[in-house]
Amino acid sequence: MDETAHVARKLSALVDMGFERVNASPVTTEAARIDRKTHKVTSSRPAMGTLVSVSALTRSQDLGEEAIGSAFMEMDRLIGVFSRFDGASAVSELNGTGRLRGAPPEFSHVLSQSMLYHELTGGAFDVSVEPVVDLFRSCSEGSPPLDHELLEALELVGSRRIALSRGTVDLERSGMRVTLDGIAKGHIVDAIAAVLERHKIKSYLIDGGGDVRVSGRNERRQPWTIAVQDPSKRGQFPDTIHLGNGAVATSGSYEVYFDREQEHHHIVNSKTGKSPILSQSVSVIAPSTMAADALATTAFVMEPDEGVEFIGRLPGCECLIVDRDGLQLKTRGWKSVAPVH
Repeated sequence: MDETAHVARKLSALVDMGFERVNASPVTTEAARIDRKTHKVTSSRPAMGTLVSVSALTRSQDLGEEAIGSAFMEMDRLIGVFSRFDGASAVSELNGTGRLRGAPPEFSHVLSQSMLYHELTGGAFDVSVEPVVDLFRSCSEGSPPLDHELLEALELVGSRRIALSRGTVDLERSGMRVTLDGIAKGHIVDAIAAVLERHKIKSYLIDGGGDVRVSGRNERRQPWTIAVQDPSKRGQFPDTIHLGNGAVATSGSYEVYFDREQEHHHIVNSKTGKSPILSQSVSVIAPSTMAADALATTAFVMEPDEGVEFIGRLPGCECLIVDRDGLQLKTRGWKSVAPVH
């Protein structure tokens, strides 16, 4: 696949894996000369439980490789901040003790943005649902938890009980835990973009396993083309979009389930503790990948009509929702292209 990024590939598997670091992961690089002044450099490597790919148009192959190498170094640094698998990470320390002092600036930023999205979405986006997700994840033989277990876990949910002040984070109730998986990956993709831009690269495509950010034009001087994955996994794509500057992310229920009936997955309604079942996938276009990431999760939690209406009211944002019956719902400004087969 050259310029087409598969927007939902392995996204839900990634979220459930909690940004697992891949140590000593190999980098594969391809380079091609486009014209006398332009080279296209594409590098890919396993990270965050998926394959991260960066394509950049540069003046030289060496410049492209240097920029992408620096971007991958920044990615690794941030994975160390947000990974639930790293006992020394900021999120692990907070979940283990209920308090984090001297929080890394990136952690404070993402957490503060999470709390803003919580308010913006009327509580639909809530990073404190980790106790409920852990409860379903730990159920033996795919059986759902008992009602009283779910109620006990819900008592620990509520982003308003998270206090953040001057680099200190407190979880106000014992047993509370947070998961930033639904927003931190978007932040990491944005950070990769920032490194490329510091290296004066104006045209690029970053595919973070379904969180995609682009800038400029591709090698044919056209907007980048991004394909939306078929939630039913039948080998077709419901839609494609052309995007010149911005980001798109997809949230879906179609890969990770915690029960045999496939009713419970990693996306949780913080009010009920149950997984939404009315949508198969939600793709959101937004100015930043972090926004697209958080808003895709938000719209998935909502009913499809409500999600489309909500995203449609936000400046610079559009969405495509595929409901459980395969019906597509789109905001008016969704940048649709003919479906890819």
